[in-house]
Amino acid sequence: MAYYTYTQDPIGVFVEKDTGNYFEFSINEDHMAADENGGFTHKVWVGGEGVCGQWGYRYAVVMKTVAYIAVDEDDEGLPVVEKWHLKKCREYAN
Repeated sequence: MAYYTYTQDPIGVFVEKDTGNYFEFSINEDHMAADENGGFTHKVWVGGEGVCGQWGYRYAVVMKTVAYIAVDEDDEGLPVVEKWHLKKCREYAN
């Protein structure tokens, strides 16, 4: 069986420490890039686009041992951010 991923242009992968789930991530080139709306420089891919009305990714900042993930928006339109602890975070070779 072949491995299939929804990730577009992945640059790395990590394991979320509490659950053991693997997530790939890519560079965020959308309107929420580096200087806008909290500086979310990455997209963390969480599932297929269009599944249950979702985009398939969350905006994030991924570092070696933690990631800050925008999981929702509050009433004022500001991101609600969760801190995920990571293990086995690595970037893919070019």
